[in-house]
Amino acid sequence: MSGLESKSILVVGAGAFGLSTALHLAQAGYSNITVLDKGSQVPSPYSAANDINKILRAEYEDPFYTDLTKKAFDAWKTPLFAPHFRQTGFLHCVSGEAPERAVATLNRFRAAAEQDAELRKQIVPINGKDDILATAWQYREGPLTGWHGYLNRYDGYAHSGNALIAVFQACVALGVRFLLGEKGDVTEITYSGTATNKRATGVKTRAGHRHTGDLVIVAAGAAAGRLVPELGQQVVAKSWSAAHVKLTDAEAAALRGIPVTYARDLGFFFEPEPGTNLLKVCPMGGGYINTDPRTGVSHAPATADESRFMPAEDEKRCRKLLAHTLPSLAERPLINKTLCWFADTSDSDFIVDYVPGTTGRSLVLLSGDSGHGFKMFPIVGEWVKSLLQAKDGKQSVERWRWKQPVPKEDSGKGNWGDNVSWRLGNTEEFESVRPPPKGKL
Repeated sequence: MSGLESKSILVVGAGAFGLSTALHLAQAGYSNITVLDKGSQVPSPYSAANDINKILRAEYEDPFYTDLTKKAFDAWKTPLFAPHFRQTGFLHCVSGEAPERAVATLNRFRAAAEQDAELRKQIVPINGKDDILATAWQYREGPLTGWHGYLNRYDGYAHSGNALIAVFQACVALGVRFLLGEKGDVTEITYSGTATNKRATGVKTRAGHRHTGDLVIVAAGAAAGRLVPELGQQVVAKSWSAAHVKLTDAEAAALRGIPVTYARDLGFFFEPEPGTNLLKVCPMGGGYINTDPRTGVSHAPATADESRFMPAEDEKRCRKLLAHTLPSLAERPLINKTLCWFADTSDSDFIVDYVPGTTGRSLVLLSGDSGHGFKMFPIVGEWVKSLLQAKDGKQSVERWRWKQPVPKEDSGKGNWGDNVSWRLGNTEEFESVRPPPKGKL
């Protein structure tokens, strides 16, 4: 045990990482946990997991993450998480117009799945439209020209927003306290000691209220850099866009059970959400950062309203994806357009570690979901618990330790994370795509 079981723990952020941390610590007997978030409810509008669905796919080029995801899938099948898990399969293809990089990425993913004994049994080759219609007859009106790849029946998706609510309710039942809205709008970490030898003592909110804690865990997603400026460019705020198509009851019923459909060069979509009939569609691209020219660090915009749009090129990709698969929807209005901001690392590895320069193991950073972290939602909290209970106080997983600063020659070039093998496209600045402000007349 860590000796913190009865001491006060403040978790900043009620998104996937923060809620999972609170759940696992409460289940392990930690009895004095408070979670703070500036959102007025769970799911928080500031959480990247505030959504109707997220892909759960197990195949990674790196077996470390494949094994970790399979462990997460086992947890997704437990009573707390299972109602929100849909093992519909993952139809992973490229179109006939795909660039070589997209084809190469697809082939690496398929090879990774085929090298895993458990996943290999779930792989179905896709060599054309007939193979696709064998698993998704609903696409029969789509041309699907040149589509090829594979179907992984092991994969699927989760209803992320509902999963957050379920874990929030479980945490409340375990005695975890929540300060939401204005009460939980944390603007800074408080310290005692000197600049070079300081101990985290709690947090301060925008309203000026202070909350003390023996341990502060920052799980604030895209806002982590503002609260822990020592991060520099280890973690930056990045976003991808999403939108929805509103279907009729009959249209939604017809699409029930389709696999998560991902054209590596175009984008992806899910089966419609029950009840709302919303079909979520996302383009493939390099994403957007919002760089502060003074520091070279990207931060999410100050308000959620600033991100409620989809860049024009992204919308074109979404419509092209639908034209290939569900052409009757290709010209439908796209609604609920938004940019989803997340915490990105240049290598897509997470950071789960104590912040250097703070004493007494008093400040932990849990960040870097990098657009693939939600699938780990059921088990993220285990990683934090392991860190707190490590006798030597060190993160045992080297790749999750506090990272080295980004070299100056690599900073500020607007290509953050572009070299991650599974990403396609170039990162763009938010300012280059955001709509002009509306007139006040």
